[in-house]
Formats: sequence, structure tokens, C-alpha cells
Amino acid sequence: MEKYDNLEIRCPRLGGEVTFAYCKRENGNIPCPRTIRCWSIYFPVESYLREKLTDDEWNTCFNQQPKDKISSIFEIVEKLKNRQKE
Repeated sequence: MEKYDNLEIRCPRLGGEVTFAYCKRENGNIPCPRTIRCWSIYFPVESYLREKLTDDEWNTCFNQQPKDKISSIFEIVEKLKNRQKE
């Protein structure tokens, strides 16, 4: 297991305790976009992730324009509608 995987913090998005292992795979196979912001006070997370991620994974995770709140809400509603149809 990776040396940081068992570290825990309170997630500002979820409101509860999560491990670094969760944060680095929160978005499927890529980290939560907030991972660097949340974990940088505990260890050199940016350096660690740059070593672990490909350039494409890094860009997908950290070089995307953040969505505004309304767009995020509509996206979540659409996903829920699609789940109900299935």
C-alpha cells in the first residue's frame, strides 16, 4: 500500500472523514480536483501526484476549467434522471 493512503482528513465536499486513498481515486481513476488544495499542508501532494499520474490524467484532473454551481447541479440532476430510467 502507498505510504499516504491511510491518512485521513475531513472532506469539504462530503463533510466527513476520507482517506487519501479515496481522494486520489474519487473521480474514477483520477484524483478529486481539490486533492492538492486539501492535502498540501500534510505532505508534498503535488509532487507525489505528478510522479503517479500521466500528463493526460493530470490535465484531466487539474487543468480543467471549474464548472459553475448551476452547471454542476444540472449535471447531477441529469445523471439522477438517467439512473431512474435504467
